[in-house]
Amino acid sequence: MEAIAVVTLLALLQFFLFGFQVGRMRIKHGVRAPATTGAPEFERMFRVQQNTLEQLVIFLPALWIYGYYGNPMLAAIAGLVFIVGRFVYKSAYLGDPTKRSAGFGIGLAATAFLVIAALIAAGRDLYVLYTA
Repeated sequence: MEAIAVVTLLALLQFFLFGFQVGRMRIKHGVRAPATTGAPEFERMFRVQQNTLEQLVIFLPALWIYGYYGNPMLAAIAGLVFIVGRFVYKSAYLGDPTKRSAGFGIGLAATAFLVIAALIAAGRDLYVLYTA
């Protein structure tokens, strides 16, 4: 489970980094809080951060549930794939938002794997518990 904890902290650090980068863009482009619109570069970084937050809501519980009921190392590897996908997504989105699909797809695949694997692993344990 230690690997799951490390991946969780890396994902949170990535989100923190994205938030810090939004703040830097605010300063650079003079976008005063609470505004969320302004220079396109700021808006793209803001969307990267917000989309990452939206993804974390699904990713983190799935990571921990599969790590607990399934295979912690495989869960951690999928978690690292998710993090890499978020960086690919960010890089593409900042350059040309229409090219963000690869990064989004990498993260989505990792999350989908974790959700499905967690459901199967927890369901298996539940079945064993109530049929024994």
